[in-house]
Amino acid sequence: MEHEKKERSSFTGGIGFVLAAAGSAVGLGNLWRFPYLAAQYGGGIFILVYIILALTFGFTLMATEIAIGRKTKQSPGLAYKTLHKKFGFLGTLSTLVPIIILPYYCVIGGWVIKYMVTFATGDGLAAAADNYFSGFTGDFLSPMVYFAIYLALTAAVILLGVNKGIEKVSKIMMPLLLLISFGICIYIFTLPGIAEGVKYYLLPDFSKFSFMTVCAAMGQMFFSMSLAMGIMITYGSYTKKETNLIKSVNQIEICDTVVALLAGFMVVPAVYMFSGEAGTKASGAGLMFVTLPKVFGEMRGGQFIGLLFFVLVFFAALTSSISVMEAIVSSLMDRFKISRVKGVIFCIVISIIMGVPSSLGNGIWSDIKILGMDFLTFFDYVSNSVLMPIVALFTCIMVGWLVGPKKLVAEITRNGEKMRREKLFYVMVRFVAPILLVIILASYSLAQFGIITM
Repeated sequence: MEHEKKERSSFTGGIGFVLAAAGSAVGLGNLWRFPYLAAQYGGGIFILVYIILALTFGFTLMATEIAIGRKTKQSPGLAYKTLHKKFGFLGTLSTLVPIIILPYYCVIGGWVIKYMVTFATGDGLAAAADNYFSGFTGDFLSPMVYFAIYLALTAAVILLGVNKGIEKVSKIMMPLLLLISFGICIYIFTLPGIAEGVKYYLLPDFSKFSFMTVCAAMGQMFFSMSLAMGIMITYGSYTKKETNLIKSVNQIEICDTVVALLAGFMVVPAVYMFSGEAGTKASGAGLMFVTLPKVFGEMRGGQFIGLLFFVLVFFAALTSSISVMEAIVSSLMDRFKISRVKGVIFCIVISIIMGVPSSLGNGIWSDIKILGMDFLTFFDYVSNSVLMPIVALFTCIMVGWLVGPKKLVAEITRNGEKMRREKLFYVMVRFVAPILLVIILASYSLAQFGIITM
């Protein structure tokens, strides 16, 4: 078939791969979840735990997935089976994760566009009203329109392909994202009285350190770095053999962590200064779409800073949703030998089928619950708290005990690179990571049903 004769697409070089992978890792989780968790779990102590886990647990899983992708030159749908025939089921599970995530992520992406437009048109003060967000999400038509716009933008980039679409967009958006992040942080630091907020964010509060601090940091790192979604395997399969994987993984980790820390600087000190400690307790949609607009409304120059912030969030969200859709399309193309266009059409259809209830579940369908959760929360729980830890756990078992970590290390260092964390990699992938993943799976499931508090 014509599709089979085509050479697999690839990034033009290491920079393109790093920016695309970093764009995937830098998403909504960095901008609305990290600041809230840092504030809740003791500021500096949470940040320290997060960095340690990113350098050990995160490095191991990211390096493993990228190496699997480059070694097999397959999307996740077939990569696991190529590596070990008994683990082909992981290909199905890892493809299912982005299929569940994409629809509700595009719904939230639509919300971001709505707020970006609101601040761009000078209506930032209106967004600070108590009922603005609930009024918007409670409407039937408006959220659907923005959902459709965001989905169309994501699909358009994927249709352009790996080089002209994903890589080109990432090379533009990621530097702009970092530039805007630094710009907002610098501005925040000039606000009078901001020092107390910075202290609240950075100074370790050891009284808040607990086992749940580690669980929260571990969960944030796990989701933030786009692990177990098939994304890093997909991007790894597009990576050229001469690319230095160790250097690339380090750069992706640094970029992801820097943006997460900058997000904290942008959000926590300002919220603390204008809303007190109570304001920092808001999480998720409440923090981004309710609390922050109020802060921008009270801040000098808040209209412009609010616009910059939501442009930043839009860039972060779009680079992530692009990677999520590409993981699905790549798997469909490899497994069913279909064209990129047909793969994108499938994504659009499934996004509409699952995205509509995700949107309406925050409005006219809010009374409909699944296990006590609205549609969006339920899809998020199944993908992030159940499937992703399971995929990562079995990946560690496969690599650590059946395929053997040496084969992956050989792929990672195929160009003669020195892997300074090689011994750590062996210990993590065989022993530590599986234990941590079981803890994540258990703690997030218990927290979701209110058995424990996170």
